[in-house]
Amino acid sequence: MPEIRLEGLTLRVADVKRSIEFYSGKLGLCVEIDKAPQFAMIRVGGPAGGTIGLLVHDNAPGSFSMTPEQRAGIHVELSTDNLELLYEHLKAEELCFLSLRTRSLGSAQ
Repeated sequence: MPEIRLEGLTLRVADVKRSIEFYSGKLGLCVEIDKAPQFAMIRVGGPAGGTIGLLVHDNAPGSFSMTPEQRAGIHVELSTDNLELLYEHLKAEELCFLSLRTRSLGSAQ
């Protein structure tokens, strides 16, 4: 099976500013984007590491998710160097795919 890397994930939080204080102050991680009170992005593992997105809950002041899907969504980014090989491996493991969308590196779509 080809290597799979975690590039990032997004967490829904009650207080983005308080979460920034925890991840940067307590854990010493780098804040790449600070758009509190709505959103922040934390870098884990230096420049080659992944990210943790911090997105405010809908019931928090200033939250404005547009659809039920956005409110319920979980965002996880994975990457691999050989998508076709991984796809074939996962199909052989009887993983069900609803759709497979691929694009070339540098593609605008």
